[in-house]
Amino acid sequence: MSGSRAEAEEKVGSRQRLQVNEYKENQNIAYVSLRPLQTTVLGKTPMVYLVPFSLSTYKPDQLKRPKSLLDKNSNNEVACKKCKKAEIKKTCRKILTPKMEATSSKAESTLQKSSLDVHAESNKWQYKSTSDAVILSADTESSQDGDSDEGTTPGMDDFSGLSPYEKKRLKNISENANFFASLQLSESAARLREMIKKRQPPESKRKKPKKKENGTGCRRSMRLLKVDPSGVSLPATPTQPILVADENPLLPPGPLEMTSENRDDNSELFKGFLQTWAEVSKVSLGRTRSKNTEKELSSIKSYKANLNGMIISEDTVYKVTKGPIFSMALHPSEIRTLVAAGARSGQVGLWDLTHQPKEDGVYIFQPHSQPVSCLYFSPANPAHLLSLSYDGTLRCGDFSRAVFEEVYRDERSSFSSFDFLAEDASTLIVGHWDGSMSLVDRRTPGTSCEKLINSSLSKIRTVHVHPVHRQYFITAGLRDIHIYDARCLNPSRSKPLISLTEHTKSIASAYFSPLTGNRVVTTCADCKLRIFDSSCISSKIPLLTTIRHNTITGRWLTRFQAVWDPKQEDCIIVGSMAHPRRVEIFHERGKWVHSFLGGECLASVCSINAMHPTRYILAGGNSSGKIHVFMN
Repeated sequence: MSGSRAEAEEKVGSRQRLQVNEYKENQNIAYVSLRPLQTTVLGKTPMVYLVPFSLSTYKPDQLKRPKSLLDKNSNNEVACKKCKKAEIKKTCRKILTPKMEATSSKAESTLQKSSLDVHAESNKWQYKSTSDAVILSADTESSQDGDSDEGTTPGMDDFSGLSPYEKKRLKNISENANFFASLQLSESAARLREMIKKRQPPESKRKKPKKKENGTGCRRSMRLLKVDPSGVSLPATPTQPILVADENPLLPPGPLEMTSENRDDNSELFKGFLQTWAEVSKVSLGRTRSKNTEKELSSIKSYKANLNGMIISEDTVYKVTKGPIFSMALHPSEIRTLVAAGARSGQVGLWDLTHQPKEDGVYIFQPHSQPVSCLYFSPANPAHLLSLSYDGTLRCGDFSRAVFEEVYRDERSSFSSFDFLAEDASTLIVGHWDGSMSLVDRRTPGTSCEKLINSSLSKIRTVHVHPVHRQYFITAGLRDIHIYDARCLNPSRSKPLISLTEHTKSIASAYFSPLTGNRVVTTCADCKLRIFDSSCISSKIPLLTTIRHNTITGRWLTRFQAVWDPKQEDCIIVGSMAHPRRVEIFHERGKWVHSFLGGECLASVCSINAMHPTRYILAGGNSSGKIHVFMN
């Protein structure tokens, strides 16, 4: 008797020890282990042992389960497992789905909680102690562990050991499975698929109308059908390759006759025009220029008064060329007023403002095939008008002989600008768009250059020679401005004497002041006009003034180029984007001097401007070929 009691106490102690470990894991509740439904061994009756226990007096080695009891329980579980294993696997694996197993686990957790509550109440009634813990266990726990490891499930025929709820649930699952199996849904779906594949679209019952042989159909273009209006078919035209003509064919080399495109060559008016300007140009301007050099600059007040007297009228506005104007020049005559304009189309237009009506004083010539970017009247002989073009030609228009002579030609290159190195206009410096430069001597026969120099610039936009020290010339590139010495040019690669790197965007032009060359004005796309002190050409030229001015002309307008007034070399002239349209004059110190407003006569932007060297006459050209002249 005592032996059996000791064995029972050891069994309870072992279960208490196992249950304490579970308590340490959860730390909040006393845990009763109930395994999932599929691991419950049928035919066993759970035995519950109620033992007073206190965590405060617990020792790990106090409660131990006898080994004989463990072996006994394991033998019973193995025997029961072997009997039902085959039937359990066959039945429950067909019935239970993952979703049903989740539902079963949830129900079991609810049963565990309710069992805990029941046993806790019984312990309280029996022992009436708040400090003791109640530990519940079942004899079938080890058998459940063995079954769950092998994934077995109880059979559907024997429901002993299950609650009424679980029995009802398993019965419903079995009935639902049998019901869906009796419906044979998969076979019905397969038959429907075969019927859909075999079904053919029904034939449309609508009958197509028959075409009437003698009836009139839709109207069709006789031209598209290639049929003559009388009904006779036209012969097929043979397809010929379309030859695309060059928009700007190069003109033949050599001299070109001065032929006016808007006048008759044999007209007495045109002959009289050439004869008049040949006689006017014989007047030497050297003495006049020397007098202007010796004469002191007029004061700003008198200069402003003269500018205020310059007006524009409908008689001084006229369209001279076809397309935008790229360059302009004023004849230095003090008797008559002649304006020359170079256009993007390669035309050179001449307008004699002293001739009335104004339409009869306009003559248009075509000495080039591409834009004319630079125009100058020769300082030695004003009867010569030199023009430079993108097409790689430099020509001299002679009014006395009525021809355009070819001075320099290079079809492999494109010219951008030029200037006279010598006062007698015998030697020239020519800038190329690819960054190279050419020295041209007009006294040598032929149309080639004397020397071709590679500069350090990738592009050259403008070239201008110092008016006093003519060995120096300035070039405007993309972002830099260089000053070179013509005596130290190297054909392979020439290094500049001075580089101006203050510009942050594309440069449009750079010019020395006209009388002394002590100032340099530059036009840049960063909306700034810069004036430098070039009185002493050394290693560095200081920046004097920066003038804020809108230079963004856009795609369709010619770029602005600020130029000096030949009479007042401390003032610059530049176009404006402001409204109303105007041409503005600034002092070298940055102060605004004057604005030429024309009202209705000046309704467009004059990008290119030129001032008469001795008279108060200003000519501005826009991007449609129209010239606006302000004069007193």
